[in-house]
Amino acid sequence: MERTKQYIQKTDKFGAHNYKPLPIVLEKAQGVWVWDVDGNKFMDMLSAYSALNHGHRHPKIVERAKKQLDKVALVSRAFYAEKLADFNERITKLTGYGMTLPMNSGAEAVETAIKLIRKWAYTVKKIPRYESEIIVCSDNFHGRTTTIISFSTDEDYKKDFGPFTPGFKIVKYGDINELKKAINKNTAAFLVEPIQGEAGINVPPAGYLKEAKKLCEENNVLFAVDEIQTGLGRTGKLFCYMWEGIRPDMLIVGKALGGGLMPISAVLADEPIMGLFKPGEHGSTFGGNPLACECALAAMDVLEEEHLVERSAELGSYLLQKLKDLNSPLVKEVRGKGLLVGVELKPEVGSARPYCEALMKKGLLCKETHDHVIRFAPPLVITKEELDWAIGLVKEVLK
Repeated sequence: MERTKQYIQKTDKFGAHNYKPLPIVLEKAQGVWVWDVDGNKFMDMLSAYSALNHGHRHPKIVERAKKQLDKVALVSRAFYAEKLADFNERITKLTGYGMTLPMNSGAEAVETAIKLIRKWAYTVKKIPRYESEIIVCSDNFHGRTTTIISFSTDEDYKKDFGPFTPGFKIVKYGDINELKKAINKNTAAFLVEPIQGEAGINVPPAGYLKEAKKLCEENNVLFAVDEIQTGLGRTGKLFCYMWEGIRPDMLIVGKALGGGLMPISAVLADEPIMGLFKPGEHGSTFGGNPLACECALAAMDVLEEEHLVERSAELGSYLLQKLKDLNSPLVKEVRGKGLLVGVELKPEVGSARPYCEALMKKGLLCKETHDHVIRFAPPLVITKEELDWAIGLVKEVLK
């Protein structure tokens, strides 16, 4: 434990205190397993908040990243790049959209979507300039920028960070009637997570997304879906919105897109929307860099070759049922889709943090979300045997 203490002390001394990690210092990783600086082995059931759908250091993705490093890693968007062209073609074919704009982080992609929505509102829908509104949901989490926290309902994200960006209207998540009442002539878009991850794995009522899409169509409002955490197989479909048989006007992806190696995100839409951006109106130095693009290309290949979406659906149903079967007196509800599952503890139990720490001591890494929910989101490459091992430890801690 000596090295662990040293690294924690160093991190806390020289780094900002904007995170509250579990007291563990990781040194290496492979697949679903990680090792700390003192040589202890753990299973990763968090997957870097779903950025590691392919597991740690997937050999096929690592090999292609290494080859790309020997060629070119970064060019600015002042030039065309071979890998950017390949990425744009591949992701549009995978998702079925006409055009894309790659960025780096999920928050950057959401900011990109907001700018694009507003440009569409003024140039296409002809809303009076700077009077457009974007409808969002209570308990949303779309990132940490000043504009994005402006429409958060969590005071911890907002306190002392104002003044805030106007132009957003908040409705209750999962309540179609509230959405219907909120839409007016200045409504440009409805921005929604198909499952709210950070808010505690909140799954909306069946049919909610389908009804929301219909409302948007009837009112000439863009339907924008944030699949940064739920996308690329996490919920047992390629994208979570597919459970409702709909097609958003705008799709936002990130996290797992980089195969767990490089940050890359993207906004996708058809040409009448994405084609609105003109040179000089938006950009990113690192957005769409060749190294990140090649990692994403490899990640998309692995997703299909290893049938990770299907694995997520099968093993996710198994995990959900096994956790429900625990019948723990501590648990209020188990919910989720695919390999994105939240175990909500009863209010009288208190914070989920001590239970995450207890699981860590037994060799299982997960994290509390929204204080009283334990989130389980293992890499999609996990085996049934590994999942059984993890479920056994959860049973011990929640007995």
